[in-house]
Amino acid sequence: MSSTLERRASAGYRVGIAARAVAAIGGGYLLAALASTLLALVLPLARADAVIIATMLAFVVYTCAILWVFATASAARAWTGLLAACGLCTVLLWLARGAA
Repeated sequence: MSSTLERRASAGYRVGIAARAVAAIGGGYLLAALASTLLALVLPLARADAVIIATMLAFVVYTCAILWVFATASAARAWTGLLAACGLCTVLLWLARGAA
């Protein structure tokens, strides 16, 4: 009986880790791309300098997103936080493009 329970717990744990891995890889990449685009538009530098700095900062954003996803209490909280951050970046990007 305990082996069946261990398999179920193990399967749930593995699904949670898989969900976090997908959130970290896909959601982190999306957040880094949105943040990079936003920073490239709003940084008050020459276009080439703004793009280079924004791209370098995107690596920091991606790394922080991956660390945060695996530090949260649940995969649902990780997904919610990433989607909220992506939504915020999208709104700010839309406002920045309208102002430009």
